[in-house]
Parts: sequence; C-alpha cells; structure tokens
Amino acid sequence: MKIFWSPLAVERLENIFEYISKDDSIAAQKMIERIFKKVESLSKFPERGRKVPEANREEIREVFESEYRIIYRIEPKRIFIISIRNFKQLLPDKDIK
Repeated sequence: MKIFWSPLAVERLENIFEYISKDDSIAAQKMIERIFKKVESLSKFPERGRKVPEANREEIREVFESEYRIIYRIEPKRIFIISIRNFKQLLPDKDIK
C-alpha cells in the first residue's frame, strides 16, 4: 500500500524535529528516521496498529514510536498519515475529518 502524509502530519514532524534539535540535532534526526521507518512498516501490515480510542473507528489507527503517536487512516489503496502527537495528547475531532 502507498503511504500519503497530510499537511498536518508533515507540520507535526517538522515541529518534532525543531523541538528536539534545540538540544541535540543528531537525536532529532534519529527520531525522525525512526518515525519514518515505523510509518514505512505500515505498508505491509496496516492493521497492526490499535484503534484510536478517541475516534473509535476501525479505519483510524495508531502506532507508537518513543513518546509519539503516529495516527493514520486505512483506505482501500493507501495509508493516510493523519497526525503525529505526543502520547499524552488526545486527538481532536477536527484532525480526523
């Protein structure tokens, strides 16, 4: 399956990089690489993530990388990365639509 990123997910990824790189640019790069690797693994096993509790919809799922939730939607021929959030943050309804 092909993977597509929402503008919001790309923005969140950039924010994560900027935040971590304030202290350690190498650690920031490694975190981004781990997130990309986790996302790429979804192309073979898209249903491995758990259903997002706030959404309670079968097609909206999440996997974790470190303290980040990678939230995605399974569609017929693609995986759509909706957002990336800290595991302590809930997913607002507006991000799902």
